[in-house]
Amino acid sequence: ILADYDACGLVGEETNKLLCYLACVSRHLPRPLSVLIQSSSAAGKTSLVEATLAFMPAEAQLRLSALTGQSLYYMGRTQLKHKILALAEEEGVAEASYALKLLQSEGRLTIASAGKDGDTGRQQTQHYEVEGPVAMLLTTTAEEPDAELLNRCLRLSVNEQPAQTAAIHQRQRAAYTLEGIAA
Repeated sequence: ILADYDACGLVGEETNKLLCYLACVSRHLPRPLSVLIQSSSAAGKTSLVEATLAFMPAEAQLRLSALTGQSLYYMGRTQLKHKILALAEEEGVAEASYALKLLQSEGRLTIASAGKDGDTGRQQTQHYEVEGPVAMLLTTTAEEPDAELLNRCLRLSVNEQPAQTAAIHQRQRAAYTLEGIAA
């Protein structure tokens, strides 16, 4: 697995690579893992998520930039079941944090809401259920992420040390050589 990540160009981050990969394949389990990757802007969080998702089947992924508070409740019954929910930034899902926490803890979401009956036009209660479980990959630059969401996730931080940055730059330079282009 690490060799495959390396071939894709992701430098270093061996433990984080394996934990992200493990979280994604755990989507098949009754209680999958979720990962929150926390670091400063442009530190490599998205690169780690993108590289990991490249190994996963497209039909097993749902990638979202943001969520409204009720959006998860109205997805198809099995649209999230055993999927990887990849969320771009914690800040973009703040409105949906309650639903995300329930989805992780209970493995499903249920809601009753009022709506018009198509035939009679009268208000009636409609029940919706969305089945999980889901593995979640979430990134954040927040120094203090939502505590309740955080206690349901493995918290990772990417390596921001100068040696890691130098290794990345070396890899990028090598990609623009004849040998790198031919590889």
